[in-house]
Amino acid sequence: MKPARLLLLLSGCALLLAPAVRGCGPGRVVGSRRRPPRKLIPLAYKQFSPNVPEKTLGASGRYEGKIARNSERFKELTPNYNPDIIFKDEENTGADRLMTQRCKDRLNSLAISVMNQWPGVKLRVTEGWDEDGHHSEESLHYEGRAVDITTSDRDRNKYGMLARLAVEAGFDWVYYESKAHIHCSVKSEHSAAAKTGGCFPGRALATLEDGARTPLWALRPGQRVLAMDGAGRPTYSDFLAFLDKEPRALTSFHVIETREPPRRLALTPTHLLFVAENASAPTAHFRPTFASHVHPGHFVLVAVGGGGLQPAEVVGVRDRRDVGAYAPLTRHGTLVVDGVVVSCFALVQEQHLAQLAFWPLRLYHSLVGWPGVQGDGVHWYSGLLYRLGRLLLPPDSFHPLGVPRAES
Repeated sequence: MKPARLLLLLSGCALLLAPAVRGCGPGRVVGSRRRPPRKLIPLAYKQFSPNVPEKTLGASGRYEGKIARNSERFKELTPNYNPDIIFKDEENTGADRLMTQRCKDRLNSLAISVMNQWPGVKLRVTEGWDEDGHHSEESLHYEGRAVDITTSDRDRNKYGMLARLAVEAGFDWVYYESKAHIHCSVKSEHSAAAKTGGCFPGRALATLEDGARTPLWALRPGQRVLAMDGAGRPTYSDFLAFLDKEPRALTSFHVIETREPPRRLALTPTHLLFVAENASAPTAHFRPTFASHVHPGHFVLVAVGGGGLQPAEVVGVRDRRDVGAYAPLTRHGTLVVDGVVVSCFALVQEQHLAQLAFWPLRLYHSLVGWPGVQGDGVHWYSGLLYRLGRLLLPPDSFHPLGVPRAES
């Protein structure tokens, strides 16, 4: 095993020794040595990060249409009254304060970074949501997904570092666009690209050991669901927890359809399922593949009567939106959803590595048991392991939607 991957596994073990990370910040351990702060490199004029066009999946994603005050989507915008941010609001309508929740969260985080970087200086927003058509066609300002920013002292010598701080704050695309401001934007709230994990709709069905089918949202720890073992054989595996659980999230899914037998599976683009180029491949040789890489002519594994597994040809791939996003974890790291064999994992196209990385979590809860009720959101261990993986693994280990921002 490569050293970085071994370190990732060992670090996963170490995380279990400090479960308080779920609710506490990274306090200093007595006797530990402080790490020197990472040096931040300012963006150069006309540089953008990541180094891809703004409205691509690797950055803020596609334009989804202008939001007007009288439109149904206007409720997607939320006002930002953070006293640590100065809003220019030259129109005197409050429009610059309106933005999506994702944009608001990143902006508030950036405001703290600015005050820490330059005491006495605040973040200043010169442009936010645009309802008057002052920007170029298909500008993300029309959706409340973009802001133009400066510092309160308007010191242009600070703008390169301001752009870097915006990258660090989590904006999905940052552009040192003008000598007068920095442009920042975020992914759509209901875009699959806005999520770091892989999921299924809540109404998707799993098969229990007694043959009954149950929606994913209703799964409870300890139930055994149809899955596949490491040798490619059907088995029943303990359901352990949700790696992600978003009951009310409106999410974009890939829908993969097969024939002979017909199946229809919806899952997010970064999620893994098992795929082969032809129907003659042994079951154990179907390789984990991102849903976004599956196309007609591929073969996936489906469950058939009697509990067996067989190949089925993919005949169609399309997109749809659905409510609810759930990512179940089983002891075997696989399960059957809507009749199709899938992985429990996403983002990293290595089933074996992901299964190893979650071994400490499975061991820990096999000793202490599983909580009866799990809260919504990303599981604490899953989130920490993902961030650790971004530090230790090369970028090409990840799906493009999960690639760390490039130093452009």
